[in-house]
Amino acid sequence: METILLSLSIALLAGLLLSRLAKLAKLPAVTAYLITGILIGPELLGKLGIAGLGFNSFEGVETFGILCDVALGFIAFSIGNEFRLPQLKKIGKQATIVGIFQAVVATIIVDIALIALYFAMPDKLPLPAAILLGAIASATAPAATLMVVRQYKAKGPLTDILLPVVALDDAVGLVLFAISFGIASALSAGTVSILSILLEPFLEIVLSLLLGGVMGFLFHFTERFFHSRSKRLSVSIGFVLLTIGISMIQIPVGEIHIRFSSLLTCMMLGTVFCNVCDFSEELMERVDRWTASLFVLFFVLSGAELNFSVFSDIMIVLIGIVYILARSLGKYSGAYASAKVAGCDEKIVKYLGVTLLPQAGVALGMARNSLSFGGEIGSVVMSITLFAVLVYELVGPMLTKIALLKAGDINPEGKTSARHEHARAKGLHHHLKNAK
Repeated sequence: METILLSLSIALLAGLLLSRLAKLAKLPAVTAYLITGILIGPELLGKLGIAGLGFNSFEGVETFGILCDVALGFIAFSIGNEFRLPQLKKIGKQATIVGIFQAVVATIIVDIALIALYFAMPDKLPLPAAILLGAIASATAPAATLMVVRQYKAKGPLTDILLPVVALDDAVGLVLFAISFGIASALSAGTVSILSILLEPFLEIVLSLLLGGVMGFLFHFTERFFHSRSKRLSVSIGFVLLTIGISMIQIPVGEIHIRFSSLLTCMMLGTVFCNVCDFSEELMERVDRWTASLFVLFFVLSGAELNFSVFSDIMIVLIGIVYILARSLGKYSGAYASAKVAGCDEKIVKYLGVTLLPQAGVALGMARNSLSFGGEIGSVVMSITLFAVLVYELVGPMLTKIALLKAGDINPEGKTSARHEHARAKGLHHHLKNAK
């Protein structure tokens, strides 16, 4: 227990301290947290084997998986706040068109590139692995994007459409992966259930949204019995945790496995609550403050999970580079074309694709499902996804910041220090007091 607390406290403090250096280098804090995870992870500091000083093994990092699940749940809950009805009426149609189209285009382009690579080197890249990686390419990491938006207090047309588009990625990605998984299963000559391929992703999306909606109304009903801010905050945290817990339940029914997406469920929880509760904005803001430290730990742990052993095979690196280039082209061109067709602002058309590059949790979850193939297929998919996540998570947040800055959604002067803000307010109060 002592070593667990030591590891978590060192992870949190080291991440925060390194974020100060990142600020001097004008890098997003998310990048600093990920680098911190790499530095104190099993590949570097962890090799010293000192218990509590960083993370000594990847198995040790995995023991904190519940923290990552909880953090992703709260991130999805926060994104739900972006789906307020007045805002949806303005950008809902545009966000839906862009969200679906860019994900599908990314999948198609990656599929084409990797299938071509399969014909060039069939002994290194199995065809089922190429098809699975195409579906994984559709996923965008909501966590990194949300953290950059929050850190720089981004506001504007690009930010307004960005978060709903990122949220839609999860639903579209689930469908694309389920279809690709079925095709890959057929190609690898395994037993395939057409019923489960068609029905499972549909049920997962519908049931996740239904569960999130029910929990959102229950949340609103429950919070009316409490009036103090602290208790309402506790109720908010309790309901998000309860929703995450329920969404982890899986129910086998014959050939079909009924499961929920915690991201979709928590996103729907936030969406329903923010539209039915008249003071939800204040509560959401308080939850965001409470989860600040949790998000730091999430990104540090994500960095510690990155395994540099993927660089040991030059062919995996080559396939990974092709995957990254093809996915980046697919995301950018898909977002550019669909935003233009949807009649979006010119800055959205130009910069939205750049903000959709970060990739992490959802993609890794899909890759882990691919391990069920066993042998070379699962290994190749996992290795290439890890390689891509390493690159995207280090470079993606910085590119997101640049895109938001160029679109005018971030004030070039940056954030105001809370300490300086307090001192200025105190000076103003003193000045008014003397004036009296």
